[in-house]
Amino acid sequence: MLEKLIKAARREVKADLVLKNASYVDVFTGKIRKGDIAVVGEKIVGTGEYDGKEEIDCTSLTVLPGYIDGHVHIESSQLSPEEFASLIVPRGTCTIIADPHEITNVCGMAGCEYIATASKNVPMDVMLQLPSCVPATPFETSGAILGGKDIEENITKDYIFGLGEFMNYPGVLFCDPDVIRKLEAAHAAGKVIDGHAPNVYGNDLNAYLCGGISTDHECVTEEEIEEKISKGMYVHIRHGSSTQNLGNAKYITPANMRRFLLCTDDRHAADLKSKGHLDDALRRLVADGLDPVTAVTCATLNAAECYGLKFRGGIAPFWLADLVVVDDLKNFNAQYVIKNGKVVAKDGKPLFDTSKRYLPKSVLNTVHVKDLKAEDFVLKINSNKAKAMTIEPGGVVTGCEIVDVHHENGDVAVKGTDLLKLAVVERHKMTGNIGKALFKGYGLKGGAMGITIAHDSHNIILLGDDNAAMAKAANTLKEIGGGMVIVDSASGQVHSLTLDIGGLMSSRDAEGLQHDSKQLIERAHSMGVKREYEAFMSLAFLSLAVIPKLKIVDKGLFDVEKFAFTEIEA
Repeated sequence: MLEKLIKAARREVKADLVLKNASYVDVFTGKIRKGDIAVVGEKIVGTGEYDGKEEIDCTSLTVLPGYIDGHVHIESSQLSPEEFASLIVPRGTCTIIADPHEITNVCGMAGCEYIATASKNVPMDVMLQLPSCVPATPFETSGAILGGKDIEENITKDYIFGLGEFMNYPGVLFCDPDVIRKLEAAHAAGKVIDGHAPNVYGNDLNAYLCGGISTDHECVTEEEIEEKISKGMYVHIRHGSSTQNLGNAKYITPANMRRFLLCTDDRHAADLKSKGHLDDALRRLVADGLDPVTAVTCATLNAAECYGLKFRGGIAPFWLADLVVVDDLKNFNAQYVIKNGKVVAKDGKPLFDTSKRYLPKSVLNTVHVKDLKAEDFVLKINSNKAKAMTIEPGGVVTGCEIVDVHHENGDVAVKGTDLLKLAVVERHKMTGNIGKALFKGYGLKGGAMGITIAHDSHNIILLGDDNAAMAKAANTLKEIGGGMVIVDSASGQVHSLTLDIGGLMSSRDAEGLQHDSKQLIERAHSMGVKREYEAFMSLAFLSLAVIPKLKIVDKGLFDVEKFAFTEIEA
């Protein structure tokens, strides 16, 4: 094969594919160059002037390296890996660093293996990270546990690329033996380790990095970004559905720009369909004033170098022929996408079939709860003041506000107020655990909503102002095998969307799922959920007990800053 590459590079034989008359982004020097791009097999063989067996005229078009998503949970799209690829590959994404943290928390290694096997069916490289925190904390009930011994046994598997985001940063700082065992196993296997360390500074950051962790996607301030980059970290700029920090791009300078990556983390099907993937992030970044070549470099070469993906992320001889041909460096509309030298998408449409989807029994029928009744959601508080959770739009950090509460028949009365009941129902082991809290400011009125996506252990999370509606929502989620639901108290109507794969993802096609998902989200807003919130995805983060400040898990109300349970009474 090398001989063929060399001869084609010297124009002794025709290339397999040539992108003619192209402008292309040179991520190595930060320039836009012109010329043909020649491809043989999976490799680029040269730029300049070439003839090909197949030629695509790229006059007035711009060629970029294929995009690399530096951190993503496929499950958050609510799509199977095959259908997920059908939406993002035509947008220009050729490689993803995927952490199957969500389905592994539900199904254990069977979930991880499912993602790996299903991903083989699509023209996209899925670099699979072994989830490091299953569960994320010992304070909630998950469907599986991956301890240090489990990490040692699985990190060396061929389909495992690295160790997923290490959210348990207190465990690193205080040298928890099991945490140390996980980190050492990754190092022994020569695997990269992703980070997750919001608001960790100074000596604590030094200690965290001594675990051999190299990235973070949770930065929120200029000072945090500056310190983390100065200490050798790569910083992700995130463009998810409910969690976004594209504003951090204003801290990119010519001196530090090689340390920034792009990622989506959590992005659902409706947004992928209507807005896009990393192409949407690029559009937004350039519109906000970031140099387009810098933005493209963050989405390609920087990610490749961060994760040790050799000969990927640039346009050069012997580099992988992962390419996206766009209309311009403003709109980033993909005209062609080339993966491993083959045209796999054209005009925003996939040229590959995803109708045959891998669906093992090991990831189905995962909702196990008793039948619930209205009285299960009675909230008794021995005070007239209580702690209520709040959340800022577009983020996952929650606040704590002290509120006045009123009681009726031994239950907190929330109707007619800006308070709602929040509950997490354990759904893996039939423990009967129900954690209860109050939430302020979401806006829902006259019913309840629920979802079996509840980071990170993915129990059932419910929000409502009617106990009976909350019980009906939970029972519906059990009946459909997981998903999303809204119950309208006035009409008694129940509206749901089934997510049969682990209670997280659908085995349906992307088109149908995103249509129904969009309708359900709109129904939530019509019942009062404020439009600045992503109705269901924001709800799904309220149990994330590794992100400050106050969170709810199946065992109760949790103060993340104290890393301990707390009473709801104020």
